[in-house]
Amino acid sequence: MKWVSLSRNKTRRSTTYSTRPHPRALVYRGPASLPGCPEAVADLLSSSAWNFDVRFVGPDEELQIDESTLHSAALYAQPGGGDLDGAFTHLRRHVPAIQQFVRSGGRYLGFCLGGYLAGRSPGFELFPGDADQYVALQNAEVHDTKGAVLEVEWSGRIEEMYFQDGPYFSLDRHYRDYYDSEAAILARYQNGSIAALKIDYGKGRVGVVGPHPEADESWYRGDGLREPEHLATDLGYRLINAVMTR
Repeated sequence: MKWVSLSRNKTRRSTTYSTRPHPRALVYRGPASLPGCPEAVADLLSSSAWNFDVRFVGPDEELQIDESTLHSAALYAQPGGGDLDGAFTHLRRHVPAIQQFVRSGGRYLGFCLGGYLAGRSPGFELFPGDADQYVALQNAEVHDTKGAVLEVEWSGRIEEMYFQDGPYFSLDRHYRDYYDSEAAILARYQNGSIAALKIDYGKGRVGVVGPHPEADESWYRGDGLREPEHLATDLGYRLINAVMTR
């Protein structure tokens, strides 16, 4: 069983999201996430250049995950959360609707647990491969589920990012040569494993990331970590742009 053990609440920011109708971004908030994680993703989307109309979806939200709600949106984002199997239990019934949304041209963004969920064991099966626990790799530089600051290579530059038991991504052998390019592999961990990936799914596109570009200063302070010289927000914007543009 894979675990994504974000064990504490993240600080919620009091952000007013755009109410303009184009384009709409849906962010999951519910039992398959942890408090603060959906809000951080929403903040990232809202502050990006895309002028998203950000709405939360989930069992206790005004909007539910269904074909009609997804059809109204350009992007669906799955934030960080608890363990994978528990999260998938809550989301299993939405798999066909999410797959159809992306296949028909929608965009999917997965952060940490949302990256695990884009895989297939279990997950939404949104790319030809899977997501697995990075800290379980023998040559990973961290082997516990505590928060940490990791260096990743993003577009040829070394960047520091907040990380807590996030996934790495692997592609099936017969797709690897086609997708293993700078156009698809956005970032790698120090051991060369894929840390961020974009990939087409039908007419849509999927973007996933193991670390947390949406993390603000409170995430580092809450874990007693040294804050990097600059937050990875700009990498989050790059991920959004990679998913939204052709």
